[in-house]
Amino acid sequence: MTTNNEFVSHLITIRPEERQINWQSLDFTLFFHFGVNTFTGREWGDGTESPAVYDPADLNTDQWCEALVSAGAKACIITAKHHDGFCLFDSAYTGHSVKNSPKPLDVVASLSKSCGKYGVKLGVYLSPWDRHEKTYGSGKPYDDYFCAQLEELTTNYGPLYTVWFDGACGEGPNGKVQVYDWNRYYEIIRRNQPDAVISISGPDVRWIGNEAGATRPCEWSVVPARLRDNRLIAERSQRSDDQAFRVKPLSEEDEDLGSREFLESEEELCWYPAEVDVSIRPGWFYHKEEDNKVRSVENLLNIYERSVGGNAVLLLNVPPDTAGRISTFDSIRLRELGDRIRSIYTENLLADAKISLEDTLESRDLSSVLIDDESYWIGDKEKAEIIITLPEVKKLTHFVLSEQIRESQRIEEFTVSAMISDTWQEIHRGTTVGYKKICRFDLIETRKLKLMISKSRIAPTLRFIAGYYDSSAIIIY
Repeated sequence: MTTNNEFVSHLITIRPEERQINWQSLDFTLFFHFGVNTFTGREWGDGTESPAVYDPADLNTDQWCEALVSAGAKACIITAKHHDGFCLFDSAYTGHSVKNSPKPLDVVASLSKSCGKYGVKLGVYLSPWDRHEKTYGSGKPYDDYFCAQLEELTTNYGPLYTVWFDGACGEGPNGKVQVYDWNRYYEIIRRNQPDAVISISGPDVRWIGNEAGATRPCEWSVVPARLRDNRLIAERSQRSDDQAFRVKPLSEEDEDLGSREFLESEEELCWYPAEVDVSIRPGWFYHKEEDNKVRSVENLLNIYERSVGGNAVLLLNVPPDTAGRISTFDSIRLRELGDRIRSIYTENLLADAKISLEDTLESRDLSSVLIDDESYWIGDKEKAEIIITLPEVKKLTHFVLSEQIRESQRIEEFTVSAMISDTWQEIHRGTTVGYKKICRFDLIETRKLKLMISKSRIAPTLRFIAGYYDSSAIIIY
């Protein structure tokens, strides 16, 4: 039987692969749902659609990337093939693709070129469920077909940062359901795109568990390895075009995935960070009747701060319209969101602060360590007190922390206090930190902050500390 110290020591040996760190550093990414559903008004096509319905009048992937960059996102995923089986790329293995449509442009190739032009990363979604392909449900013959398309996507379109699989699995045109050969799929991706993460129905990135933009108050990346079981992922995934599913919150039993108490009875653990996928509209594909239902800037900023600032990556879906462009409604909102993010997070107000680690015996200067975002500090005990002293009084509304996740995820409880009227006042109480934690609070004016780490796994780490000011906030005392 292991002791508690042995167990906690084991927890901090669970650490990310480099591809997972690179993925987490993206913070904010976009999803482009586009295909025959864009023109039929459906969310889930049934595979009987004619390629003739796909007819974008002004497809412009440069414009997609311009909208992405305006929001401050760093990467995008394209639905290379959705459940209807229609391919947005020139696959040699099916005629059900753009090559037989009125606009025979390889969209994946076009977007790959645009991503290179605008300096953003590209990922692909390829649905294993194919409601058009006749071999679906036949076992190896379908896997051969699917793997051939995976080979095309992972070799013909340059570097990919992710290959994204959801958990949807239903009947094909013959009424049969395919048992996917996941290990075979993963081998192809690892061989052709070794730096790409395999997301959701994959070993590298975990689905947050809903499509509503809801997040956990404590998001752990060290979680039970059983969460990577694709049967479990499929059970919890959307099984039909269900609008209610898209607004369903997280269930209470899913709130704790990584506390010490939760993990003690688990046989195997893994590093499996979370992604928050949510659409800017009620649907995932473009529908004109939803033009007036685009999420507000404040709602999107709230989702951004809770996901990116909650140890997850935000994957925001923005569907191109029937012309093949990001609609004016969506592109304006993306620009507004980007402007709000930049207005808050551009200037680190703690850049010239003195940051001191306080101990009963000494005070150690950590200023250069925690401001440059390159080096990091690791403690020698479970608790720590850090004092941040500014050269002058400044207004603050946000406090940001980052752990060095190469040393695992360690911080379990912390508080942030500010010196106001010569008195320490607690302004935020938190639990997990991980890659990034954004602490939001009512506007304060102070020149001294205190970070108290009251519980951690063996000893805490910190890679970065920052403070920011949202000029739209109102000061409250």
